[in-house]
Amino acid sequence: MATKIPVTVITGFLGSGKTSLIRHLLQNNQGRRIAVVVNEFGELGIDGELLKSCQICPEDGEGDTNIFELTNGCLCCTVQEEFYPMMQELIKRRDSIDCILIETSGLALPKPLVKAFRWQEIRNAATVDAVITVVDCAAVAAGTFASDPEAIAAQRQADDNLEHETPLQELFEDQLACADLVVLNKIDLVDAETKARVEELIKQELPRVVKIVESDRSQLEASILLGFQAAVEDNLDSRPSHHDTEEDHNHDEEITSANLILDRTFDPEKLQQQLQTLVQQQEIYRIKGFVAVPNKSMRLVMQGVGTRFDKFYDRPWKPEEARQTRLVFIGRDLKSSEIESQLVAL
Repeated sequence: MATKIPVTVITGFLGSGKTSLIRHLLQNNQGRRIAVVVNEFGELGIDGELLKSCQICPEDGEGDTNIFELTNGCLCCTVQEEFYPMMQELIKRRDSIDCILIETSGLALPKPLVKAFRWQEIRNAATVDAVITVVDCAAVAAGTFASDPEAIAAQRQADDNLEHETPLQELFEDQLACADLVVLNKIDLVDAETKARVEELIKQELPRVVKIVESDRSQLEASILLGFQAAVEDNLDSRPSHHDTEEDHNHDEEITSANLILDRTFDPEKLQQQLQTLVQQQEIYRIKGFVAVPNKSMRLVMQGVGTRFDKFYDRPWKPEEARQTRLVFIGRDLKSSEIESQLVAL
């Protein structure tokens, strides 16, 4: 029997740095033939397109691409409808694939996805090498997942039946509980004392001993991320979840995405200032997309978590490509019309 394809599931909260981690891995693949499955939250396919611009992956029209996008819902909720057919196609190409990376959406639970690898049709051909959880150190330090972690820990110890966590806190805990490796990312944005506090918080949420590695902008070697041989699908009992006793789980229905496409250019600094203002006006967790900049032949990537933004030029605009500004906003109870009107007014 042919060797099973090792699959690495990369999970983490919105904006933690999952796409940057995969992009760096693709650019430093050490000869590995890597296929990537991207589960977007939203319809514009920003993450998949950003990975395709890594200058390693074939672009559309240049042979079979190794980037596969699933945009019809959260992967942990659409395993049968979305993931299973995609895995069947990848299994057919097993002779030309050394490993598969699956980037879940920031709202996905890893455990339901891993359970799919117990299905006979997948189990015979692929195995989950590891679950890697990427954590935004600065965001956790700012209290994104728990305004008072010590109080929450005390409440949970006092009464196991109480559920004081927000949906985002539960998601954060579930992603940590399933991990074989935790990447503490964006450590350059905090001081040593804050980093140590976040690391201790993470350790409290881990149900077993799990290695925590530090990262600045997701720059990690392939040898750290691949080759665990954990066969995660065979030991899920050691990975507790808030949803273990439920038949199904539901995400917070108020968490939505808003897609904005504008046929115009923007000054990057003015656009960033306006986006930071919008974050203060609405509960926006994540902003990502591509920006057309006046008198620039290259596409600007802009990504934001809270009021923190990062931007860089990833590749030249293609001759046949419309120079549009395309942004995805992810948050709670978003007011899309207000977002659009404020950007159009710039």
